[in-house]
Amino acid sequence: MNILKELAQPLRDKKIVLLVFDGLGGLSEGKGTELETARTPNLDRLATTGTLGLIHPIGCGITPGSGPAHLALFGYDPRETIVGRGILSALGVGFHDLRHGDIAGRINFCTLDGDGIVTDRRAGRVATEISSQLVEKLNQNVKIAGVEVFVRPEKEHRAAVVFRGKGLSGELTDSDPQVTGKAPLEVEPHDTAFDAAKKAAKVVNDFIAQAFEILKDDHPANGILVRGLDAFHPLPSMSELFNIKPAAIATYPMYRGVAKLCGMEILDAGQTVEEEIDRLEKAWNDFDFFYVHVKKTDSYGEDGNFDAKVHILEEVDPLVSRIEALGPACIAVTGDHSTPSRMKAHSFHPVPLLVWSELARVDECTAFGESQCARGGLGQFDSKELMPLMLAHAGRLQKFGA
Repeated sequence: MNILKELAQPLRDKKIVLLVFDGLGGLSEGKGTELETARTPNLDRLATTGTLGLIHPIGCGITPGSGPAHLALFGYDPRETIVGRGILSALGVGFHDLRHGDIAGRINFCTLDGDGIVTDRRAGRVATEISSQLVEKLNQNVKIAGVEVFVRPEKEHRAAVVFRGKGLSGELTDSDPQVTGKAPLEVEPHDTAFDAAKKAAKVVNDFIAQAFEILKDDHPANGILVRGLDAFHPLPSMSELFNIKPAAIATYPMYRGVAKLCGMEILDAGQTVEEEIDRLEKAWNDFDFFYVHVKKTDSYGEDGNFDAKVHILEEVDPLVSRIEALGPACIAVTGDHSTPSRMKAHSFHPVPLLVWSELARVDECTAFGESQCARGGLGQFDSKELMPLMLAHAGRLQKFGA
């Protein structure tokens, strides 16, 4: 029995906003973390009248990828709901015709030297306009007997590829060595006894070999790395699970993809957070759950740029008052995972969480930051429990049992 489905009420006027700063959590660099250093009077005001805590995307000590971390925020168990990054990328770039059994992967255009060694895994982060031209070359020239191949540009050096054919499995390794100074890897089946996986590995390796030949003169993007390969299997929608009408406002394709996989309506917006809030205001009467995504906190964390990550937080903070003015029943502010600038990567650290609602049990915290979240009234829990917490704070869950 899905308890939440039984308890959740379709009270469309009791709306929820989930504001996700990608890679929000950090580590102190003298005076505090990025979040603690940033001047965020609006978030601090919500913290004073709401309640704080820390969430673990997958479990204690586990460093999450963005896909499973977001699935957890949306109420799915990320340990049971395993979805390859390629599926999310394909959905995120608008490939909504994915069929059961299609194999999708994520492409990085890369730079190879004369010996086939990777010298830049991101090809200098080539512009999307250039990668779109390379994608078109692949679509026009790649031919694999018995298999349809679809390549779509994502953003900058990234693209998505879909393989459609009979008897394919997504149980495959990556070709990305994850470091420079090595040659791309052969894609292999996780289980060499599984004929469908062996067939799929041959198809993907054939595609990669053809791509190398097609792109050999396109420096710096003269090669590709393929990762996150998986077969598409539909998930139950958030509407089915939680009795909500959800919408997503995200500029980056992967996050649009995971939202689409969960059954959210994707709302187009511009490239700035201010434009995202404009879109939120415009769509306010049409949905009762809104996921709003801020990407650059994660990007600057991975770049090791502490000050830029602080600046993004300060840039978004004034927009929080516009969310408040809409009158949501619950506002939750958090991240999908931590990306400390000091580490330049995703980390295992729990993520700061702020929940504001008129039903919140106000704690003694007065600012939104990791140290105060560690003392907050919500304590620490797994991210997958955030969805019922938001529904409850919005007054949308009935009593369980007599």
